[in-house]
Amino acid sequence: MRVGIAADHGGFDLKEKLAAVLREARHEVTDFGAKQFVPADDYPDFVVPLAQAVASGQLERGIAVCGSGVGACVAANKVAGVRACLIHDEFSARQGVEDDDMNIICFGGRVMDEPTCWQLTRFFLAAKFSGAERHLRRLSKIEALETGP
Repeated sequence: MRVGIAADHGGFDLKEKLAAVLREARHEVTDFGAKQFVPADDYPDFVVPLAQAVASGQLERGIAVCGSGVGACVAANKVAGVRACLIHDEFSARQGVEDDDMNIICFGGRVMDEPTCWQLTRFFLAAKFSGAERHLRRLSKIEALETGP
């Protein structure tokens, strides 16, 4: 699967570890940075290009990391076509894709450990959108918000 990953200084170490295990699992990984630890960097500089690549279809899924995961999630969701969620449990990692067509998973590098994030990432990447009518109806209402009246 084509997966993008991005993080600021707060998620840098976690991003590096997740990118390595994704590659070991034979995913095609695009790293949007940060490429090195810089304490004064800003998560939108890395997360927004990731979100744009996911929204355009260049990538199938994305992983965004900052200190808490909240800022990365907020920034990613500003890009039309992105459905990013801060995830802490297996059910949400799977169900977020199956029901809500989540395409970016967000983690907090200061509050979550790599083994847990890797396990949640595996659920996220393995899940498929159900395409059920009720879910399509709900997503069309969200799409309408992005495109306006």
